[in-house]
Amino acid sequence: MRGAILLFAAGALLSALLCAALIPLLRRWRAGQYILGYVEEHKDKGGTPTAGGLAFIAAAAIVAAAAGLFTDRLSFVSLTIGFAYLAVGFLDDFLKFRFRRNLGLSARQKIFFQLAIALIAGVFCYRSGLTRVNIPFSGYAFDIGGWIVPLASLAFLATVNSVNLTDGLDGLAASVGFWYFVSFAALILLLAGERTGLADLSLILSGVLAGYLLFNTNRASLFMGDTGSLSLGGFAAAVAVFSGNALYILPIGVMFVLSSISVIVQVIYYKRRKKRVFLMAPLHHHFQKKGYSEAKIVYAYSFVTAAAGLLSLFFAR
Repeated sequence: MRGAILLFAAGALLSALLCAALIPLLRRWRAGQYILGYVEEHKDKGGTPTAGGLAFIAAAAIVAAAAGLFTDRLSFVSLTIGFAYLAVGFLDDFLKFRFRRNLGLSARQKIFFQLAIALIAGVFCYRSGLTRVNIPFSGYAFDIGGWIVPLASLAFLATVNSVNLTDGLDGLAASVGFWYFVSFAALILLLAGERTGLADLSLILSGVLAGYLLFNTNRASLFMGDTGSLSLGGFAAAVAVFSGNALYILPIGVMFVLSSISVIVQVIYYKRRKKRVFLMAPLHHHFQKKGYSEAKIVYAYSFVTAAAGLLSLFFAR
Protein backbone atom coordinates (compact mmCIF):
# COMPACT_ATOMS: atom_id res chain seq x y z
CA MET A 1 0.00 0.00 0.00
CA ARG A 2 2.82 2.40 0.84
CA GLY A 3 4.42 1.74 -2.54
CA ALA A 4 1.16 2.52 -4.33
CA ILE A 5 0.72 5.77 -2.39
CA LEU A 6 4.31 6.75 -3.16
CA LEU A 7 3.84 6.18 -6.90
CA PHE A 8 0.68 8.30 -6.93
CA ALA A 9 2.20 11.10 -4.85
CA ALA A 10 5.45 11.17 -6.85
CA GLY A 11 3.51 11.37 -10.11
CA ALA A 12 1.26 14.16 -8.82
CA LEU A 13 4.09 16.27 -7.43
CA LEU A 14 6.39 15.91 -10.44
CA SER A 15 3.52 16.58 -12.85
CA ALA A 16 2.60 19.79 -11.02
CA LEU A 17 6.21 20.98 -11.06
CA LEU A 18 6.69 20.23 -14.76
CA CYS A 19 3.39 21.88 -15.70
CA ALA A 20 4.38 25.01 -13.78
CA ALA A 21 7.73 25.06 -15.57
CA LEU A 22 6.20 24.42 -19.01
CA ILE A 23 3.59 27.20 -18.98
CA PRO A 24 6.04 30.14 -19.32
CA LEU A 25 7.95 28.26 -22.03
CA LEU A 26 4.78 27.67 -24.04
CA ARG A 27 3.89 31.35 -23.71
CA ARG A 28 7.34 32.32 -24.92
CA TRP A 29 6.95 30.00 -27.91
CA ARG A 30 3.42 31.40 -28.49
CA ALA A 31 2.04 27.89 -28.31
CA GLY A 32 -1.51 29.02 -27.58
CA GLN A 33 -4.83 27.31 -28.30
CA TYR A 34 -6.85 28.46 -31.32
CA ILE A 35 -10.56 28.32 -30.60
CA LEU A 36 -13.15 27.24 -33.17
CA GLY A 37 -15.40 30.14 -34.08
CA TYR A 38 -18.68 28.29 -33.50
CA VAL A 39 -17.84 27.46 -29.86
CA GLU A 40 -18.94 30.86 -28.56
CA GLU A 41 -18.60 29.89 -24.89
CA HIS A 42 -14.85 29.38 -25.36
CA LYS A 43 -13.98 32.57 -27.23
CA ASP A 44 -12.15 33.99 -24.21
CA LYS A 45 -9.89 30.91 -23.97
CA GLY A 46 -7.91 31.70 -27.10
CA GLY A 47 -4.18 31.85 -26.54
CA THR A 48 -4.16 29.59 -23.47
CA PRO A 49 -0.92 27.54 -23.54
CA THR A 50 -1.52 24.09 -25.02
CA ALA A 51 0.44 20.82 -25.44
CA GLY A 52 0.49 20.46 -21.65
CA GLY A 53 0.48 16.71 -22.18
CA LEU A 54 4.24 17.03 -22.61
CA ALA A 55 4.55 17.81 -18.90
CA PHE A 56 2.36 15.15 -17.33
CA ILE A 57 3.44 12.39 -19.71
CA ALA A 58 7.09 13.28 -19.03
CA ALA A 59 6.31 13.07 -15.31
CA ALA A 60 4.72 9.64 -15.83
CA ALA A 61 7.76 8.43 -17.75
CA ILE A 62 10.21 9.63 -15.09
CA VAL A 63 8.29 8.05 -12.21
CA ALA A 64 7.78 4.84 -14.22
CA ALA A 65 11.53 4.67 -14.89
CA ALA A 66 12.30 5.25 -11.20
CA ALA A 67 9.85 2.48 -10.28
CA GLY A 68 11.53 0.05 -12.70
CA LEU A 69 8.54 -0.24 -15.02
CA PHE A 70 10.70 0.00 -18.13
CA THR A 71 11.95 -3.49 -17.27
CA ASP A 72 8.38 -4.82 -17.07
CA ARG A 73 7.45 -5.96 -20.59
CA LEU A 74 3.79 -4.94 -20.66
CA SER A 75 4.45 -1.62 -18.96
CA PHE A 76 7.29 -0.86 -21.37
CA VAL A 77 5.11 -1.59 -24.41
CA SER A 78 2.29 0.49 -22.90
CA LEU A 79 4.68 3.41 -22.42
CA THR A 80 6.01 3.00 -25.95
CA ILE A 81 2.51 3.09 -27.41
CA GLY A 82 1.60 6.08 -25.26
CA PHE A 83 4.68 7.92 -26.54
CA ALA A 84 3.79 7.00 -30.13
CA TYR A 85 0.35 8.58 -29.77
CA LEU A 86 1.96 11.54 -28.03
CA ALA A 87 4.19 12.04 -31.09
CA VAL A 88 1.12 12.13 -33.36
CA GLY A 89 -0.64 14.57 -31.04
CA PHE A 90 2.39 16.81 -30.71
CA LEU A 91 2.79 16.99 -34.48
CA ASP A 92 -0.85 18.03 -34.71
CA ASP A 93 -0.44 20.69 -31.99
CA PHE A 94 2.82 21.93 -33.48
CA LEU A 95 1.24 22.49 -36.89
CA LYS A 96 -1.60 24.41 -35.23
CA PHE A 97 0.52 26.93 -33.39
CA ARG A 98 3.21 27.01 -36.08
CA PHE A 99 0.72 28.14 -38.72
CA ARG A 100 -1.62 29.97 -36.27
CA ARG A 101 -4.72 27.93 -37.08
CA ASN A 102 -7.06 25.38 -35.48
CA LEU A 103 -6.32 22.66 -38.05
CA GLY A 104 -3.13 20.62 -37.65
CA LEU A 105 -2.99 17.19 -39.25
CA SER A 106 -5.88 16.34 -41.53
CA ALA A 107 -8.48 13.82 -40.32
CA ARG A 108 -7.14 11.28 -42.82
CA GLN A 109 -3.56 11.71 -41.62
CA LYS A 110 -4.61 11.35 -37.99
CA ILE A 111 -6.56 8.16 -38.63
CA PHE A 112 -3.68 6.68 -40.64
CA PHE A 113 -1.16 7.17 -37.83
CA GLN A 114 -3.60 6.13 -35.11
CA LEU A 115 -4.64 2.99 -36.97
CA ALA A 116 -1.04 1.98 -37.66
CA ILE A 117 -0.20 2.14 -33.94
CA ALA A 118 -3.44 0.33 -33.04
CA LEU A 119 -2.67 -2.53 -35.45
CA ILE A 120 0.84 -2.87 -34.03
CA ALA A 121 -0.69 -3.13 -30.54
CA GLY A 122 -3.15 -5.78 -31.75
CA VAL A 123 -0.43 -7.87 -33.36
CA PHE A 124 1.66 -7.57 -30.18
CA CYS A 125 -1.24 -9.01 -28.17
CA TYR A 126 -1.54 -11.98 -30.50
CA ARG A 127 2.18 -12.73 -30.69
CA SER A 128 2.53 -12.39 -26.91
CA GLY A 129 -0.37 -14.70 -26.14
CA LEU A 130 -2.49 -11.92 -24.63
CA THR A 131 -5.63 -13.38 -26.16
CA ARG A 132 -7.73 -14.02 -23.03
CA VAL A 133 -10.48 -11.46 -22.48
CA ASN A 134 -12.41 -10.98 -19.24
CA ILE A 135 -16.17 -10.52 -19.60
CA PRO A 136 -17.39 -7.73 -17.29
CA PHE A 137 -19.74 -8.63 -14.40
CA SER A 138 -19.75 -12.34 -15.27
CA GLY A 139 -16.62 -13.94 -13.84
CA TYR A 140 -15.99 -15.56 -17.22
CA ALA A 141 -13.03 -15.14 -19.56
CA PHE A 142 -12.53 -16.44 -23.08
CA ASP A 143 -9.47 -17.02 -25.22
CA ILE A 144 -10.38 -15.41 -28.53
CA GLY A 145 -7.15 -16.29 -30.34
CA GLY A 146 -6.51 -14.28 -33.49
CA TRP A 147 -9.65 -12.23 -32.96
CA ILE A 148 -7.65 -10.26 -30.41
CA VAL A 149 -6.01 -8.37 -33.30
CA PRO A 150 -9.21 -6.63 -34.53
CA LEU A 151 -10.59 -6.31 -30.98
CA ALA A 152 -7.43 -4.69 -29.61
CA SER A 153 -7.01 -2.49 -32.67
CA LEU A 154 -10.61 -1.29 -32.38
CA ALA A 155 -10.19 -0.69 -28.65
CA PHE A 156 -7.12 1.48 -29.21
CA LEU A 157 -8.57 3.44 -32.12
CA ALA A 158 -11.92 4.02 -30.42
CA THR A 159 -10.46 4.92 -27.02
CA VAL A 160 -7.88 7.35 -28.39
CA ASN A 161 -10.51 9.24 -30.38
CA SER A 162 -13.07 9.12 -27.56
CA VAL A 163 -10.63 10.69 -25.10
CA ASN A 164 -9.72 13.29 -27.72
CA LEU A 165 -13.40 14.18 -28.21
CA THR A 166 -13.95 14.41 -24.43
CA ASP A 167 -11.15 16.98 -24.13
CA GLY A 168 -13.43 19.96 -24.71
CA LEU A 169 -13.94 21.63 -21.31
CA ASP A 170 -11.54 22.73 -18.61
CA GLY A 171 -10.57 19.69 -16.57
CA LEU A 172 -12.99 17.31 -18.30
CA ALA A 173 -10.74 14.72 -19.96
CA ALA A 174 -8.23 14.88 -17.10
CA SER A 175 -10.88 14.40 -14.38
CA VAL A 176 -12.55 11.52 -16.17
CA GLY A 177 -9.12 10.07 -16.93
CA PHE A 178 -8.15 10.32 -13.25
CA TRP A 179 -11.08 8.17 -12.12
CA TYR A 180 -10.61 5.84 -15.08
CA PHE A 181 -7.00 5.04 -14.14
CA VAL A 182 -7.79 4.79 -10.41
CA SER A 183 -10.52 2.27 -11.27
CA PHE A 184 -8.29 0.25 -13.58
CA ALA A 185 -5.48 0.18 -11.02
CA ALA A 186 -7.92 -1.30 -8.49
CA LEU A 187 -9.48 -3.67 -11.06
CA ILE A 188 -6.13 -5.07 -12.18
CA LEU A 189 -5.04 -5.54 -8.57
CA LEU A 190 -8.33 -7.26 -7.73
CA LEU A 191 -8.31 -9.67 -10.66
CA ALA A 192 -4.57 -10.39 -10.58
CA GLY A 193 -4.45 -10.75 -6.81
CA GLU A 194 -1.16 -8.88 -6.64
CA ARG A 195 0.55 -5.67 -7.73
CA THR A 196 1.52 -5.70 -11.38
CA GLY A 197 3.36 -3.31 -13.65
CA LEU A 198 0.12 -2.25 -15.35
CA ALA A 199 -1.54 -1.52 -12.01
CA ASP A 200 1.44 0.60 -10.98
CA LEU A 201 1.41 2.41 -14.32
CA SER A 202 -2.31 3.16 -13.84
CA LEU A 203 -1.57 4.61 -10.39
CA ILE A 204 1.19 6.79 -11.81
CA LEU A 205 -1.09 8.05 -14.59
CA SER A 206 -3.83 8.92 -12.11
CA GLY A 207 -1.23 10.78 -10.06
CA VAL A 208 0.14 12.85 -12.93
CA LEU A 209 -3.41 13.82 -13.93
CA ALA A 210 -4.08 14.97 -10.36
CA GLY A 211 -1.01 17.22 -10.59
CA TYR A 212 -2.02 18.52 -14.02
CA LEU A 213 -5.54 19.36 -12.81
CA LEU A 214 -4.05 22.09 -10.61
CA PHE A 215 -3.55 24.02 -13.86
CA ASN A 216 -6.46 22.67 -15.90
CA THR A 217 -9.55 23.16 -13.75
CA ASN A 218 -11.75 26.12 -14.70
CA ARG A 219 -10.40 28.58 -15.57
CA ALA A 220 -7.55 26.61 -17.10
CA SER A 221 -4.07 28.07 -17.44
CA LEU A 222 -2.86 25.05 -19.43
CA PHE A 223 -4.51 22.74 -21.97
CA MET A 224 -3.29 19.21 -22.66
CA GLY A 225 -3.80 19.57 -26.43
CA ASP A 226 -3.83 16.58 -28.75
CA THR A 227 -0.36 15.90 -27.34
CA GLY A 228 -2.03 14.95 -24.07
CA SER A 229 -5.41 13.59 -25.19
CA LEU A 230 -4.07 11.18 -27.81
CA SER A 231 -1.37 9.81 -25.51
CA LEU A 232 -3.87 9.59 -22.65
CA GLY A 233 -6.18 7.58 -24.90
CA GLY A 234 -3.31 5.31 -25.86
CA PHE A 235 -2.47 4.64 -22.21
CA ALA A 236 -6.15 4.13 -21.34
CA ALA A 237 -6.44 1.44 -24.01
CA ALA A 238 -3.08 -0.15 -23.18
CA VAL A 239 -3.72 -0.79 -19.47
CA ALA A 240 -7.12 -2.27 -20.33
CA VAL A 241 -6.19 -4.39 -23.35
CA PHE A 242 -2.86 -5.72 -22.06
CA SER A 243 -4.41 -6.73 -18.73
CA GLY A 244 -7.14 -8.72 -20.49
CA ASN A 245 -9.81 -6.16 -19.60
CA ALA A 246 -10.51 -4.52 -22.95
CA LEU A 247 -14.27 -4.87 -22.49
CA TYR A 248 -14.12 -2.98 -19.20
CA ILE A 249 -13.35 0.15 -21.23
CA LEU A 250 -17.08 0.32 -21.97
CA PRO A 251 -18.40 0.58 -18.38
CA ILE A 252 -15.47 2.36 -16.72
CA GLY A 253 -14.86 4.67 -19.67
CA VAL A 254 -18.58 5.23 -20.22
CA MET A 255 -18.24 9.03 -20.47
CA PHE A 256 -15.50 8.68 -23.08
CA VAL A 257 -17.80 6.28 -24.96
CA LEU A 258 -20.77 8.66 -24.79
CA SER A 259 -18.65 11.45 -26.28
CA SER A 260 -18.03 9.36 -29.39
CA ILE A 261 -21.58 8.03 -29.62
CA SER A 262 -23.03 11.55 -29.43
CA VAL A 263 -20.85 12.66 -32.35
CA ILE A 264 -21.70 9.58 -34.44
CA VAL A 265 -25.44 9.96 -33.79
CA GLN A 266 -25.33 13.69 -34.54
CA VAL A 267 -23.51 13.23 -37.86
CA ILE A 268 -25.67 10.33 -39.10
CA TYR A 269 -28.97 11.94 -38.09
CA TYR A 270 -28.04 15.30 -39.61
CA LYS A 271 -27.02 13.72 -42.91
CA ARG A 272 -30.32 11.84 -43.14
CA ARG A 273 -32.81 14.33 -41.66
CA LYS A 274 -30.94 17.65 -41.79
CA LYS A 275 -31.79 18.02 -38.10
CA ARG A 276 -29.72 17.76 -34.94
CA VAL A 277 -30.31 15.42 -32.02
CA PHE A 278 -28.07 17.49 -29.74
CA LEU A 279 -27.68 21.25 -29.61
CA MET A 280 -23.99 20.58 -30.23
CA ALA A 281 -21.76 17.52 -30.17
CA PRO A 282 -19.84 16.06 -28.38
CA LEU A 283 -22.32 15.63 -25.53
CA HIS A 284 -20.59 17.99 -23.07
CA HIS A 285 -21.16 20.90 -25.49
CA HIS A 286 -24.88 20.02 -25.58
CA PHE A 287 -25.04 20.39 -21.79
CA GLN A 288 -23.08 23.63 -22.04
CA LYS A 289 -25.60 24.99 -24.58
CA LYS A 290 -28.37 24.00 -22.15
CA GLY A 291 -26.85 26.42 -19.65
CA TYR A 292 -24.89 24.13 -17.34
CA SER A 293 -21.56 25.47 -16.10
CA GLU A 294 -18.29 23.80 -17.05
CA ALA A 295 -17.65 22.94 -13.39
CA LYS A 296 -21.02 21.18 -13.04
CA ILE A 297 -20.54 19.19 -16.25
CA VAL A 298 -17.04 18.12 -15.21
CA TYR A 299 -18.32 17.08 -11.78
CA ALA A 300 -21.15 15.05 -13.32
CA TYR A 301 -18.80 13.28 -15.74
CA SER A 302 -16.36 12.53 -12.92
CA PHE A 303 -19.16 11.30 -10.64
CA VAL A 304 -20.51 8.90 -13.26
CA THR A 305 -17.01 7.58 -14.05
CA ALA A 306 -16.20 7.03 -10.35
CA ALA A 307 -19.55 5.31 -9.79
CA ALA A 308 -19.06 3.11 -12.86
CA GLY A 309 -15.62 2.19 -11.61
CA LEU A 310 -16.96 1.22 -8.17
CA LEU A 311 -19.75 -0.88 -9.72
CA SER A 312 -17.24 -2.62 -11.98
CA LEU A 313 -15.08 -3.44 -8.96
CA PHE A 314 -18.06 -4.62 -6.91
CA PHE A 315 -19.20 -7.09 -9.56
CA ALA A 316 -15.70 -8.10 -10.77
CA ARG A 317 -14.75 -11.73 -10.11
